[in-house]
Amino acid sequence: MIRYFTTLALAIAAALATPLVKAEKVMIYREGQLVVPQDVADVLNRSIRLLDDAPAAPAKATAVAAGSRVNASARPSESALAARYDSKDAASALSLPVRFAFDSAEILPAARTQLDALAKGIKLLAPGSIVVVEGHTDAKGSPAYNLELSRNRARAVRDYLVHEHGIDAARLKTVGYGPSQPIEATDPYAAINRRVQFRGA
Repeated sequence: MIRYFTTLALAIAAALATPLVKAEKVMIYREGQLVVPQDVADVLNRSIRLLDDAPAAPAKATAVAAGSRVNASARPSESALAARYDSKDAASALSLPVRFAFDSAEILPAARTQLDALAKGIKLLAPGSIVVVEGHTDAKGSPAYNLELSRNRARAVRDYLVHEHGIDAARLKTVGYGPSQPIEATDPYAAINRRVQFRGA
């Protein structure tokens, strides 16, 4: 009960302190799933267009499966969540299950293939296009600690894209949300909530 109210208070505080952004649908990639650079560019361009075309609204994320593949080993609730959506064409953000060393912002080798494809997609955007790199955690641990961890992990991904792929750091904005924006809200501890999310800005 204490954890619930603490997390709720953090989410409310974050919402009040953060500028309003558009509601978005998120294309979810599973670990090891192929990331197509053109799909990345299409999703990021869509979020940029939506920002240009519509007024701001409170952020609300819903999930869109990346292709039709759903990891058979995923928790049932996560598989069902992804299976409810069958088109990436509606997505305006994308989520990667970036693997980090335990309790740190060190990117593990297993995450690099998807991040490398993401970088190729970013390079397909118009010069000067901005991409927001969002760090998200599950609810394990204190909200304050997870908030800082999510910020550090977003920065680590930005640094990887800059140093390994030559993307201009000025094009990559980072933010951490800790556990305050779960994709699977019915289970704040679900693995699907531990992610790095990307959107155009």
